[in-house]
Order: sequence, then structure tokens, then C-alpha cells
Amino acid sequence: MEDTAYESFRQGLFEAIWRDLDPLEEEIENTESLPYDRLMPLLRGMRAFGLTIPEEYGGVGLSMSQYLPVLGEFAKVQGGIRVVVHVHNSMAHALWELGNEQQRKEILPGCVDGTNSVAFALTEPDHGSGADLGTTIVRDGDDYVINGRKWLITNSDFATHFIVFGKTDPSGGEEAVSAVLVERDTPGFTIEALPETMGCKGGQHGLLTFVDVRVPVANLLGEEGRGLAQMEQALEISRVFIAATSLGTAERSLELALRYSKERVTFGKALAARQGIQRYLAEMATDVYALRNMISDAAEKWDRGLRIPAEASMCKLFGLEAVGRVTDRALLVFGGIGYTRKHPIERLYRDARLNWLEEGPPTIQYMVAASALLNGYAWDR
Repeated sequence: MEDTAYESFRQGLFEAIWRDLDPLEEEIENTESLPYDRLMPLLRGMRAFGLTIPEEYGGVGLSMSQYLPVLGEFAKVQGGIRVVVHVHNSMAHALWELGNEQQRKEILPGCVDGTNSVAFALTEPDHGSGADLGTTIVRDGDDYVINGRKWLITNSDFATHFIVFGKTDPSGGEEAVSAVLVERDTPGFTIEALPETMGCKGGQHGLLTFVDVRVPVANLLGEEGRGLAQMEQALEISRVFIAATSLGTAERSLELALRYSKERVTFGKALAARQGIQRYLAEMATDVYALRNMISDAAEKWDRGLRIPAEASMCKLFGLEAVGRVTDRALLVFGGIGYTRKHPIERLYRDARLNWLEEGPPTIQYMVAASALLNGYAWDR
């Protein structure tokens, strides 16, 4: 999107986020559920479902540099809403990157208006992720037959399509992993809700079960046996998306801490006048500044058509560490009242902890970044 059009779109979207979505925060936190009957029309009106989808499919067509600040703004309001927007756009973008033209034309226009939504089904309760998969996707004539279980699958309560990873050769290793698209109402495919999460309240991270689920061979996503490479490609930019949500949460926490430090008076002085509080604020601002610039660098490289395996993992890793420190210090600025629901910092503190786990925990990010560097990857381009 051209810069002038983007600024106008961004301004209108940000106004709508705070006008229409912020009032839902207390209800969502109280009920631990998202009011989809009101939320979805609001998101549709904001064009929030088509942010990363190219204009040729009806989407907004934002570059990554344009999209990341938008995602960060959603993170400031309420974590469950952010998760819906993030996963929907992340997986629509993955389908555009990895799917063939027929798959794009069939699914992406519906993603723009919210009638379609794609979820990512990788992690398993009985195994792990990556090459450690028990799910099988075995060819039988013109079909694939899927058996296995997945869990912690975000947006499983409303997703219409699932990118499912499994082994097309059960005896094979990494080269046997493939990905197929499975529609929600396919026979043999069932979805169960898992317990509510600590933060980012309202969305569902479900348990998926596949019992002799048959899908056409045409549902193969990308190439057979290339599932792990495709997974890394999809997760690469999505890790930067997680870093952007960390940034949004950190920015909001800093903003609230700054305001409260000026308003709260003890022993005749505002908290902001105390050296210990000033140190907390300076440390918080340093983390925000560093993360903001890391994300900007990674997004600019992606928009130039470069792969960013090390940068993406470093952004995600630093982001989760930074937002952890920022929300810790913000809570200290607020003191005991910050541990109650009187102020949003309590919610932001809980919301931030999901960022540890999305798109791989810290140990995975260490491994990916170090592997890229040891193999001669030039991350400082």
C-alpha cells in the first residue's frame, strides 16, 4: 500500500480499535470468552481479516513494515482479540506463500471477509512438533488418509481450514513430513476445547483428532516431503509477528507506568520523582527502543525479498525477554494495586506470557539462530 494511503488507513484503524474493541475488554476478561457475534462484524468492518492478503485477492496488501505496527496496536487492547487477528493473518499469509494458485483463489477471498479462516495444526499431545510427529498422512489412490492428534491449535473454534502436518511415510524422518489442507466439516475430524489460558483470554486452543480422515491429493500444500522446510518458511515471518505483539504490549505497559508514576503521590512526592522509579522507566524504554529497531530491520529485509531465519528468531527471543522485563517493572511501578484488576497492567502482564510459547519457546529460537550463524548466514546485511 502506498505511504499516503497507508497513513490514512492506519489512522482510521487505530481509532476503530480503541473506539470499538477497547470497550469489550472487561467483558472478555470476566467471561473468558470472545463475543464473536459482535467482534467479527467489527473486525470485518476494520478490514482486519485481510491485512496481509494481497490486493489481487481482495485484501489490504500491507507490507510487513506496515503490518507489524498494526498488529502491535491490537496487542495493546486485549490479548484474545490480538490472537484472533494474528493467527488469521499469519496463516492467510502462509497459505499465500506456500499454496498453489487454485488454493489461493478458493480460500483467500473468503479470508478477507472472515468467512474463511486458516489455522496451523502442528503440535501434538503425544509427540512434539517439527520432525517429532505421530500424525500420519498416507496416500491411498487419489486421497490422503490422516490419523493422529494435534493440540493447542489456535482459532480452532472458528477456523474453516487447517494446515495439518504429518508423515506421508510413517517410517521416514524429516524428509517424510508433509502438509495438507483439511476443511472443518471433513468426516472423521473432530475438535474439542482445551481449558482456558492464563492470559489472552477468550480464544480457543483446541484438541484436534483425525480418524481415517480422507482429503483429496489436491489438498497437498506445497511439495510432498517438504513439510518441515515449508513450516520454517511459514514460521519465519510469524516469529517477527510475535515480536511485534511483544512490542505492543511493552509500549502500552510503559505508557501506563509513565502516567501512573506522575499521578501517584507518596510522602508528598510523585513516584516519578524517585530515582528507583526513574531507573525502572529508563530500563523499560530501553527495551522498547531496542525491540522496535530490531523488528524494523527484520521487516525491511523481508520486504526486500530476503529470508530472515536468524533475525526472526532473534526478534522473537529478544521480544519475549523484553516484554517480560517491561511488564515486571511496570507492575513494580504500580505496586500492590497493579496486582488487582483496577488497572490494565494486570492483564498485560498475563497476556505477555503467551509470547514465550507462540511459534516456539526460547530453546527453539536459540537453536534456529545459532544454526543459521554457524552455517555462515549473513544476518547483518
